[in-house]
Amino acid sequence: MLKAARNPLAYVASRWTPTQRTLQRATLTAVVMSVVIVVTGGAVRLTGSGLGCDTWPKCTGDSLIATQEMGLHGAIEFGNRMLTYVLCAAVGWAIVAARSTEPRRRGLTRLAWTQFFIVVANAVLGGITVLTGLNPYSVAGHFLLATALITVTVVTWHRAREGDGPPRPLVGPRVRQLGAALLVASGVLIVAGTVVTGAGPHAGDSSDVPRIPLDWDSVTRVHAAAAWLVVALTLALWAFLRVVDAPDGPRARTRDLTVVLASQIVVGYAQYLTDVPELLVAVHLLGSTLVWIAVLRVVLSLRERGTAPAVAAPPEAADRTTARPEAPVPSA
Repeated sequence: MLKAARNPLAYVASRWTPTQRTLQRATLTAVVMSVVIVVTGGAVRLTGSGLGCDTWPKCTGDSLIATQEMGLHGAIEFGNRMLTYVLCAAVGWAIVAARSTEPRRRGLTRLAWTQFFIVVANAVLGGITVLTGLNPYSVAGHFLLATALITVTVVTWHRAREGDGPPRPLVGPRVRQLGAALLVASGVLIVAGTVVTGAGPHAGDSSDVPRIPLDWDSVTRVHAAAAWLVVALTLALWAFLRVVDAPDGPRARTRDLTVVLASQIVVGYAQYLTDVPELLVAVHLLGSTLVWIAVLRVVLSLRERGTAPAVAAPPEAADRTTARPEAPVPSA
């Protein structure tokens, strides 16, 4: 028990080895929860519940949890805070599964721990956002940190399904450069989206919440131009992959990205033409996370590290499978 108290992860790893399927499920659960927390955070803003709990880390100055007097807004904001614990559980499962693999995969474990530190940092920034009355710049930073979490969870999930060797490119340098340009343009698109949100009508609360002092129509057009640049780069990448007869993986991931982008553009223009209704904004927010995940999968598919290492059997199981009956002693 003393060993378990000193290093609980090492203690668990000495007694449990996850299967490859369990490892993949653990890392995928962290991806799903990182998307869920973004969407529910958007629901808080779109319902005007951003200050439903008017302080942090408590919900009010006198209560740690939402009270009946705080109404629906308090319940929504407090519920989103509680989902952070679910996210922590998902990230914790990924950490334990990565640490317990045999043979040990230190790079995968570091990626899993990075998720935890991003969650902690974003929780603190979320508290600052509440304490500053939903300052639009801290709100934007809150979303960008959530996007960083999605990035690390997706990379961790991908790394869990491949080996630990040095990356080997599957395409030529021109295609890899195009993939890098797509990644940068998508990052610009996400940052521009936070500016649109910060200057737009959905402030997150019915009180007098400050907005980014920019013309909303102008920043929306910049955001749209960035979206079309991402589309153009995606189509160019798809064409290059067909010309060079690239492997099926990169071509399939690029095709997935094209479908997600098309859906996102339709939703984006629909919300712009209908005065940004809350439901379409929520769908567009979900779409932005899916676009970023699809872009990451495209870039990651352009190289490989071999197959995931075979999970070693626990010592007891190994003893059982390798034991052989003793050969009979020949009679004299």
